[in-house]
Amino acid sequence: MTVIQKKAVNPIAHLSAEDIEIIGKELDAIRDRVLADRGERDARYIRKVIKTQRTLEMSSRAVLLFSLFPPAWIVGTAGLTVAKILDNMEIGHNVLHGQWDWMRDPKIHSTTWEWDHVSPADQWKQSHNELHHRYTNVVGKDNDLGYGIMRVDEDQPWHPMHLGQPLWNLLNAAFFEYGIAAYDMELGDHLKQRKLKDPKFRTKARAVGRKIRRQVLKDYVVHPLLSGPSFLSTLAATFTANLLRNVWSHSVIMCGHFPNGVETFEKTSIDGETRGEWYLRQMLGSANISGSRLLHIMTGNLSYQIEHHLFPDLPSNRYQEIAPQVRALFDRYGLHYTTGPLPKQVASAWWKVIRLSLPNRSDRRQPVAPAPLVSSGTA
Repeated sequence: MTVIQKKAVNPIAHLSAEDIEIIGKELDAIRDRVLADRGERDARYIRKVIKTQRTLEMSSRAVLLFSLFPPAWIVGTAGLTVAKILDNMEIGHNVLHGQWDWMRDPKIHSTTWEWDHVSPADQWKQSHNELHHRYTNVVGKDNDLGYGIMRVDEDQPWHPMHLGQPLWNLLNAAFFEYGIAAYDMELGDHLKQRKLKDPKFRTKARAVGRKIRRQVLKDYVVHPLLSGPSFLSTLAATFTANLLRNVWSHSVIMCGHFPNGVETFEKTSIDGETRGEWYLRQMLGSANISGSRLLHIMTGNLSYQIEHHLFPDLPSNRYQEIAPQVRALFDRYGLHYTTGPLPKQVASAWWKVIRLSLPNRSDRRQPVAPAPLVSSGTA
């Protein structure tokens, strides 16, 4: 099997097929050690985060009952924003990955959890866990890569409509949870194919509609009404919290797969992919964010996107612990471990969005023969 990377300089030409399978075995060993060590401290961690999030949300909503007063508005909005980020990132995303299913707690389980998000949990799990993580950064297979609305690689044909992708990306950031819901139910594909009456699509659309109604009722009707004279200010506070949560989530996820140094792959590159080659694609197709422990929690530990993509079912609190082992493996095999501070990674991702909205420069349009990353010896 030959993995094709569209680069003039092959980033792993120095690796043999045997090297790649050894890398896979070493990563399996890291995963097995964590699985064998899971226990009470991990359970205490997730329960503490959930308790903190719920306390913060309830107290922030209580403060917003008096949001007519500016100090209460600021404190309540800030608290609600943080609570919503924790709910989506460190709790919802990771619980729905099944990271805590081993606890056998029906209240913290991927089959029962529902989050503060307009995308139903079951639809998100199918599009994210089953598709995105299986086809990480494979152009045309991984719709998380550009969400089907952006050009993400120089070899993709350019069309004038791509000039608008910085605007599309900005709007997607502001209303990210709605963009995710549309993506999860494959709205774009059904619109293109004029299959809006497809029974499966209609079932998904009804489920999304019900979830949106519940979220809107909770955030924009019930709680503002409970605020009485503070109705409008509480409405504005909740909208602001949702907006900030969306922009934060979008930024973190963009940093995971879009900055400079992250690779994209052709559909044919994964034909016959081995375990080691799958691991290698996760290593090359992901990027980290450096920062404090608080930043890691607020990103849902997706600041360790490389480790998350290698081991999506491990408890998120373990990524910081195993990151030095993973990075040492990168160094030992001469691979680039893409990481950087949040501002740098966000700027890098946005620059790529802007750059790819324009036609390729003439030097980029010169034909370059695809370089094989590795060959296992078969045709």
